[in-house]
Amino acid sequence: MEIVRDIAEELKNAYLDYAMSVIVGRALPDVRDGLKPVQRRILYAMYEMGLTHNKPRVKCARVVGYVLGNYHPHGDAPVYDALVRMAQEFVMRYPLIDGQGNFGSVDGDEPAAMRYTECRLTEISEFMLEDVENTVDFQPNFDSSKVEPTVLPAKVPNLLINGCVGIAVGMATNIPPHNLREVCDGIVAYIRNPEIDVDGLMRYIKGPDFPTGGVIVGRDGIFEAYRTGKGKIVLRGKFEVEENKIIIREIPYMVNKSKLIEKIADLIKSGKLHARTVVDESDREGIRIVVDIREDPNSALKKLLDHTPLKVSFNMINLALVNNEPKLLNLKEMIEQFVSHRRNILRRKIEFELERALERIHMIEGLMRALKRIDEVVDILRRSKSVEDARNSLKDVLKITDRQAESILQLRLQTITRLEYEKLTREHKTLRRRIDILRDTLSDPSKIDGLIVEELIHLKERFGDERRTEIVDEEKFEERVEEFGVLIVDGFVRRFEIGRSLRVKPGILIRARSDSRILLFSNNRVFSIRAKDVPIEQTPISRFVSTNKIETCVVADGDVVLLSRDGYLRRVKLEEFDSAKRSGIQVGNVSFARLYSKGYVLIATKNGYVVRFKSSDVPIYGRTAKGVRGISLREGDEIAWISVGDGREILILTRDGYAKRLPMDEVRLTSRGAMGVLGVRGEIAVAEIISSEQYYAYTFEGNPVRINVKRIPVCNRYRKGKKVAKDFSCIVI
Repeated sequence: MEIVRDIAEELKNAYLDYAMSVIVGRALPDVRDGLKPVQRRILYAMYEMGLTHNKPRVKCARVVGYVLGNYHPHGDAPVYDALVRMAQEFVMRYPLIDGQGNFGSVDGDEPAAMRYTECRLTEISEFMLEDVENTVDFQPNFDSSKVEPTVLPAKVPNLLINGCVGIAVGMATNIPPHNLREVCDGIVAYIRNPEIDVDGLMRYIKGPDFPTGGVIVGRDGIFEAYRTGKGKIVLRGKFEVEENKIIIREIPYMVNKSKLIEKIADLIKSGKLHARTVVDESDREGIRIVVDIREDPNSALKKLLDHTPLKVSFNMINLALVNNEPKLLNLKEMIEQFVSHRRNILRRKIEFELERALERIHMIEGLMRALKRIDEVVDILRRSKSVEDARNSLKDVLKITDRQAESILQLRLQTITRLEYEKLTREHKTLRRRIDILRDTLSDPSKIDGLIVEELIHLKERFGDERRTEIVDEEKFEERVEEFGVLIVDGFVRRFEIGRSLRVKPGILIRARSDSRILLFSNNRVFSIRAKDVPIEQTPISRFVSTNKIETCVVADGDVVLLSRDGYLRRVKLEEFDSAKRSGIQVGNVSFARLYSKGYVLIATKNGYVVRFKSSDVPIYGRTAKGVRGISLREGDEIAWISVGDGREILILTRDGYAKRLPMDEVRLTSRGAMGVLGVRGEIAVAEIISSEQYYAYTFEGNPVRINVKRIPVCNRYRKGKKVAKDFSCIVI
């Protein structure tokens, strides 16, 4: 007979069946015990095999084979993968399996084959299985040859403390692990006050607690996830700064350490992170990744956090099966489901114990009746023709049930002594008291809740530990503003500590701050770099700009006064340089550059002449303009220095190592374009309007000379001053 079906409807139904099979049977955990079916089958199989925490471990292949042969209808790979995951201390906050051998690593190393590794249950997993035979429902296995539990009793709140990751069809779960102490405290708080809200629970459960530690940045994502069931948590590694090294002690959850190191190395190779090396010094004591940096630590940290997995987002999705249906749960609902499960388990446990106690006391009462009338019992047994005849006679004479009669028939002679009777009497009294307690507990829900609280307190004391993951408020790694010198010489650039030896001949020296921008002038073009990007080690300037020869530079903190080698001058507004980047923009001829300031402009020549005029006399031009004449040079002379500022004295340093202070009034105020007057008898290296009590000058060999202004003599224009160094090349301004 031909059966006609709509193909679209058939595909739809088949896919829905497949989806629900994956959702319920493979990918999502049960909210009650926090386990997927394969995990539950592994734990129950190991329980059946007697692999408790105090017994020797056995080959994982043996466990996998037992699971496959009895409970799991799928392949061996997913069974072993699930077993390994439950044993990995960097995945499970409280591992359920105690593994021996290579079970993988935080570097992403694969575990050894199952024939090489061994395992057994951990002690905490035994609390998951306690009373499993008498408290949960069982279902037939795949071939109905055995039965398996539909859920474990789970005295431990496993879903919260170990979390779960699973991808189903059209949905996924991503529940983070938590701290056992906090979870127990939160559940106890709920039991004592069922009206408590999520905010109240969060006073006890601060947030996720990952096995790899780390730092959760911000609390908004935690609040959102706990209230709605979904939220994004920002998680970063834990690190510290020692001198010029960043030492990473902990990495975010589920981040591969080797790949993190590769990412850091890529940053260094690309030049985005100024560092010498990244070295993995991790050992049995823990993780230690050392990054030897060559820039401001806060700047380096910001790059590491922005461009490597040192900071990741953890998307919490609290999706679990409730009555075999996927449901998104907030924190309170997860706790409610666990408590409801434990109430049901304890009720069934008490009912089972009560049933056994009632059955036992029923037997004891029959035995006690028989022992009281032992002569009649013996006489009945002697006269009976068969066991059935004896059973019926005992029931009639002693007024007892079939089961009591059966227990009497199974009595051994040694039990008819007075000592045995007294023993039965004591047991009867004990059972009667126990039955009263059990009935009282069943009739009073608060007493069942009290038992749950006792269990949780015991778990907390037995397995509780300190929180590993810190939770901090939103943090910004503000780059520390620091001051340093920038040296450009022979096509190379580096930063240096002002006052320290340069170890090379001075080229262009300026003082910069890590939050400033530097304008570089070369061959009628201007470029721009960030001062914080200047490395500690000597680096080709071409890494930052499209040239390898720089004429002069200036920190871009205001309008700029530009001077050409032939004496033409102009003032350019700072915004004219906004578009100056790596490729540069056009600018007029520039040999000297200084920040504009109110006061005076002082131009000095190599042969000792200086000219002074008001800075307000410098007109504003576009950056490509030639400007106006600032000084008229004598034949054979050249410009040595320009200074812009206000002060009463001029610091003059000569190339042969002399220093003096020249009163400002000694250099008459003129208009732009003058030839100037003699400022010193000798070749000028520096002629700076004094604005500080101390300067650092450098010799031609790159050695620093600290200039204490007060110790420099005041001299007229014709004296050289005091010999303070072998020679002078320049100063840091």
